[in-house]
This record gives sequence, C-alpha cells and structure tokens, in this order.
Amino acid sequence: MTVHVNGVPVELFRGMKVRHALIALDYEYLRQAEQGLIRIEDENGFAVGLDGALQEGSKLILKSSG
Repeated sequence: MTVHVNGVPVELFRGMKVRHALIALDYEYLRQAEQGLIRIEDENGFAVGLDGALQEGSKLILKSSG
C-alpha cells in the first residue's frame, strides 16, 4: 500500500504502523518522534501515535514540537 509522509509516497505492507512509515522514509524521523522532537498528525490535523494504524492513501504530516 502507499501512504504519504510530508507528501512523499512510501510503500508499505498492509498492517504496518506509523512507525514503519517513518522508518521507510528516514530512520531519523522515528528517532525524533520517540524523543518528542516532532509531532505526527494526520491530514485533518489530529495527532497520530507511532503505533497508529495506516490504510491505503493515509497522509501523515511531521511537525516540529519545539
């Protein structure tokens, strides 16, 4: 399935979580999210956790927490 992180398409297997999308794009994003340096939101502006479920076409936006 394809999801988008900051507008960049990322290919994942079904059942993978938000953390896997971050790793697929750049492991550094996962590290920053775990440290609370970035906030992950869906396309509607709602916060999404690292273990959040994804579906085809999900859109994630990474924002600085500071």
